Amino acid sequence: MKSLITALCSLAAGLCLAAEKPNIIFILIDDLGWADISLHGGAVPTPAIDSLATEGVHLKAHYVAPVCSPTRTGLLTGRYWSRFGVTTPQNDQALPFNTVTLPKLLKGVGYDTALCGKWHLGSLPGQGPNHFGFDHSYGSMAGGVGPYDHQYKKGPFQKTWHRNEVLLEEKGHVTDLITQEAIGWLQKRTDKPFFLYLPYTAVHLPVKEDKEWLDKVPPSITGEPARHYAACLIHLDASIRKIITTMDNKGVRENTLIVFSSDNGGSTAENNGQAYPADDYPSGKLPGKNTPWRDEKGSVYDGGTRVAAFAHWKGKLKPREVDTPLSITDWTPTLASLAGAVLDSDLKLDGVNIWNVLAEGAGLDERPLYNVAPSFRSRALRLGDWKLVEHRKDKKQPPRYELYNLKADPGEKNDVSKTEQEQLLKLQRAMDAVDDRDNDSVVPKAPGSSTKGD
Repeated sequence: MKSLITALCSLAAGLCLAAEKPNIIFILIDDLGWADISLHGGAVPTPAIDSLATEGVHLKAHYVAPVCSPTRTGLLTGRYWSRFGVTTPQNDQALPFNTVTLPKLLKGVGYDTALCGKWHLGSLPGQGPNHFGFDHSYGSMAGGVGPYDHQYKKGPFQKTWHRNEVLLEEKGHVTDLITQEAIGWLQKRTDKPFFLYLPYTAVHLPVKEDKEWLDKVPPSITGEPARHYAACLIHLDASIRKIITTMDNKGVRENTLIVFSSDNGGSTAENNGQAYPADDYPSGKLPGKNTPWRDEKGSVYDGGTRVAAFAHWKGKLKPREVDTPLSITDWTPTLASLAGAVLDSDLKLDGVNIWNVLAEGAGLDERPLYNVAPSFRSRALRLGDWKLVEHRKDKKQPPRYELYNLKADPGEKNDVSKTEQEQLLKLQRAMDAVDDRDNDSVVPKAPGSSTKGD
């Protein structure tokens, strides 16, 4: 009875909030490491990001995919990316045109919708954001771009900068252009609620910053491209501050929910090591930090998938830290329900409504959080404090399993699969049960198409 009363009270609170139709801004950062921000011990000052996190709900166990296109798929559909066969950064169309996306759901209940930044779920005009629920779109149709020429890697998707899927050329730093477009769009909003998706390209390689931002880097950070990476993050933080100031000036801050996340763990790839058009990028490895988690971008260990994240709603969400394991797929059911959209069971959502976790600090029933790395060669499943990692070289060979107790071993250093056979079998069965819908919504690939990207 007590649980029923709690559920009814929570439902009533949710319906009340939905009636207000809050504005929603979702900020997705590219390749930001857990320990890159100063709140998590980083050497780079990030006051805007830190203040939003400490004044909001700091999500300490927020899971995403190991790489970018899959995370974006999970965010916009509420389903695991592997349902769409999306497991790697890709330039081919990721979602069938009839996919019910978060912006489509929000448009259905009266929202204006916009994307300013990186799409990377179909890199050709005709496959872009305007075909999946966004009224307005701007930025990179493909993946990360050069900060000044706004070009993707050499090849058929190199020219990628667009507005509403019409390719164009502009001058300016990519972080400034995305911020300016977002502010311009926000300033034109009237009484309708809005959903602004802000997938910045920072701090994805190649990084290169002007003296204005390099001069702000602490002298303790030395070498190239470490200083440019730090300057890129400082530039990004200042841009987020501009977005907040715009909302303050419009008087809409108190009715705006801001969600912040990275799309995967930080990277230590070579800054000048990919096929971007030359622009004098500093050579050397990126200094992305994921401490205390194991590994980095591309990995199903927590360093690749457990990222900096928070939710902030001034006057509505009380500051708190949440250790409950959450998924990027949770945001579609949460935000759509908050806005008053009806979620049909046919959507086959993997995510759940986490509003009570954000608003009340409530827990969730134990559930499996599933993760798939590029080409299905690694998978992971977290259930409570336990995490199963599966590695498979190819389909002809049996998989190799590892098991970790994240409460006792958050750094995933001690594989206990040999001594915890009961837990191992339990999680193996859970993985078998949760992966049965993989590849159930795959876009047919055209002959000769390429899915590689970054």
